[in-house]
This record gives sequence, structure tokens and C-alpha cells, in this order.
Amino acid sequence: MKVFDYFNEICSIPHCSFETDKLKEYLMQFSKDSGFSVNSDEFGNIYAIKGKPNICLQAHYDMVCVGDAPNIEIIKENGFLKAKNSTLGADNGIGVAIIMDMMREFESLEVLFTNNEEVGLLGANGFNTKLVSGRILNLDSEHEDGVFIGCASGVGIFASSKIETKNEINNVYEVEISGLKGGHSGIEIVKDIPNAIKLLADFLAKSKAKIVSINGGERNNSIPVKAVATVICDDLNLQGNSLIKVKKLGKKDALVLKNSDCILSFINSFAQGVRSYDESLKIVNESINLSIIKQDKNMLEIEFFARSMSDLGLERIKSETEVLAKMAGFDVRFAEESRAWTPKVTDFAKEVLSSMQEFNKNVKFEAVHAGLECGVLLSKQSGLEACSIGPNIYSPHSINECCEINSVDLISRVVKNIVRKYQN
Repeated sequence: MKVFDYFNEICSIPHCSFETDKLKEYLMQFSKDSGFSVNSDEFGNIYAIKGKPNICLQAHYDMVCVGDAPNIEIIKENGFLKAKNSTLGADNGIGVAIIMDMMREFESLEVLFTNNEEVGLLGANGFNTKLVSGRILNLDSEHEDGVFIGCASGVGIFASSKIETKNEINNVYEVEISGLKGGHSGIEIVKDIPNAIKLLADFLAKSKAKIVSINGGERNNSIPVKAVATVICDDLNLQGNSLIKVKKLGKKDALVLKNSDCILSFINSFAQGVRSYDESLKIVNESINLSIIKQDKNMLEIEFFARSMSDLGLERIKSETEVLAKMAGFDVRFAEESRAWTPKVTDFAKEVLSSMQEFNKNVKFEAVHAGLECGVLLSKQSGLEACSIGPNIYSPHSINECCEINSVDLISRVVKNIVRKYQN
């Protein structure tokens, strides 16, 4: 079997974040069948080792499921792999597939498949096994022109408010915004992609609507594609709002959120997207995404995900968001925090760059405005060297995700050459 055969196998096994048990079992058995000693931890990480390795290949095996995923129907079109009405899972299934190919090829190799990367780097944060090889080659980058030697810090910010309601009689409507482009809230935040929750809140505020219920967003690291609310108001003016679908439910009693106006003001005053840009590095420096809003019987919670290329910058965004949320009457907590990986050109990074340049003269060192597990793993064990590469993947975390076939072939050849250099 080759890389695309392994990827097809991976796609046939459900592996949305938090629902990865079946793929975990498959990868563990594959590792054993390939002659590796293998174990897993309570976080679902899979650690495999064979021989006396000098390099560790690393990728995460969970995926963001949007659309029909985890039912993935792969389409090959114009030199790309896509999926019919779902995320493809090339992030990071292609990386896993490349590693599987190397596991069949080489006698000395260390492998780490991490779990639940897409929901806060949970696997990497929980991983505590010492890596013996001293070098990590992460395969979770998404364009072939870069050898990545740095990444952003990140944190989930959760603003919650207890629900208090009052009874009102008026016209009741169900309002929905859906089918937006979506995308990765770090890598694609610079594109100013519309946020479904922000658009919905703006429309409701202008309509003087009051919230009965509101829910939206898909994942903490995705720009929201869909948001839905049940509201009451005198009338809804849809003129010029082609994105909005409205269903009138009639005039009736409804339990309205007492702080409805405050919630909408909070969302509408929040500055979505890029907060600062580093012109010298041509990269977003600080950003924040309003990811999810969800409501149950007792609580309304709004989830944000902030990123910064420095830990100091992340603290600033945390503080600004906390102040704004508390002014609106919300309690705030932080979770899923990761440290920035400060760019550093190591001897290993130079080796990887040289191997890449044998196939692609345009390759250069880069940093990425997103979390990479390298940063977490380096913070846990001193003396490690790391860098990250990967094939061209476009629009990850959305139904438009696609992966360039020739680029996968290129990266596979590069990885094979790198691993060969580090054989005993």
C-alpha cells in the first residue's frame, strides 16, 4: 500500500475529534503489524518505536468534521483530492498516511500519533513519554513552500451567563444564516471571512429582535459557517439580506432572555479577526475568532479562540476580551492554552530545508499563525529539535478543503529522504 491507499483507509474510519477510538485501534494494530513496539496513554496518543531511531515522525489523527463528515466521499478532480459536501480530513490524515508509509519502509523510527489536536492540542498537552530520538518532524503544515520553525500561542476563552427569562407575546421567528465559506480561524483569519454568529447578531440587533434561543458555530478553531436563533419582534426586514432564512412561527407567548440586548451588544462590539499584523514577517501577529455560541436551559456560553505569535500578546488579548465580557455581565474562564513556539533555525531545520530544496527551490523558513504541536512538545522536553512540513492543503476545516495530489507525492519523497539520512 502507498500513501493514498492509507489515506483512503483512514477516511473510511470515523475519526472526528473526541470520537477517534476506532482509528486509534486501527493505527495501533498497524504499528504492531509493522514491527513497532506500541502503547497509548489516557489521552489517546499512540507512541510507537522500532530499532534505535534518530528521528520521530509526528502527526495528529483526529479531524474537524463539517458537513457530512465523518461520512467522507473522496473526489479526485483537476489534480486535487476533495470530499463531497464535507471536510476531507487531509488535515492531518495525509500526514498520518505518509508516516504509515515510512513505518513499512524503515527499520529505525520513532512515531507519535497525537489525539484531539483540533480541539485544543489536548493530546500533545497530555503526552508525557520521553522522545528518544531528539528530533521531531511534524507533518501538519499545509503548504509545500515552507519549513515551519515557529507557531502562535493560543487559548480558548469561554464567556458564560446564567439564563433568566421573562414571558412576552409577539411574532416568533426562526432565523438562520448558513452555508458560509468558513475556514481555519488561524491560517485563514487574514482573509476576513464572514462569521455567521456576528452576521446573525447584527441582523437581530438592527431588527430590534429579542432572543428566545441562539446557537451557532462548529469548532473552536473554525470560523462559524452557521448560526440559528429563535426570536420575537414586531417584524423582520429581510431587504438586502440574501444570506438569511426566516421562518415565521406565528404570534405566541415566548420566554425571552432578559439580557438579550446585552448579549447582542456584546457580540456586535467584539472585534472579530486580525488585531495586529507583522509586516516584517508578513504574518498575522494577533487575532481572535468568535467560534461558538450555545444555549441550554440554564446557561448561555460564547466561546472565542485567541492567537498570538508571542505569549505577551496572548495575555493582552485575554485581558481585553475578559474586560469586555465582564462588562456585559459574563463570567470568564480560559482553557486549552498553548505556548508560542519562537522561531529558531537549528541544525535539524537546516537539514530539512536542504532536503526540501532538492525538490522545490522556493522553500524557505516560515512561522505560522496557528498552533502546532511542536511548540507543546518542545516545552515538555529540553534538548529536542523540531520543524514542520506538509503538502498544499487549501480551506481546511471547511467543506471546501482540498489537497494537491502532486504536492503529497513531493512531501512523501522528502520525508523518505530525511528518514533515510537518519537511519543507523
